[in-house]
This record gives sequence, C-alpha cells and structure tokens, in this order.
Amino acid sequence: MRVLVVEDEKKTAAFIAKALQAEGFVVEISHNGNDGLLLATTNAFDALILDIMLPGRDGLSVLRQLREKK
Repeated sequence: MRVLVVEDEKKTAAFIAKALQAEGFVVEISHNGNDGLLLATTNAFDALILDIMLPGRDGLSVLRQLREKK
C-alpha cells in the first residue's frame, strides 16, 4: 500500500513515515501543498495524510482539488 504524507515539519513527517514503513507501507513525503498536489495527481497512492497548515497550498485546498479531478 502506498501512502503520501504531506507535512511541512520534517521531523513529524519522518516520524509518521517511519511508523508506516515499519508496518509495511511504502511512503513518499512532500513538505508543501503544491508539491503534494502534484505528487497526488501524477502518482497512484492508496492513502494521503495531509497537514492542514502547509506552505504554498493548505491541506484542505489539496483535498478539494483532488476531489474535483475525480
């Protein structure tokens, strides 16, 4: 299962990724909303973990954009 973690705090993103990887997930990390949206629209992920307060584009905006593309 592939998971995209969009979190601007690098230590928090690494902590989440490490925990998910320990459970067998494949994890990709983005540190801002614009890059997170690009990754989510150009790659197949089974789940997204979005921070709400992100630089560039907030997590709710990323989610709205993804829902509109479906």
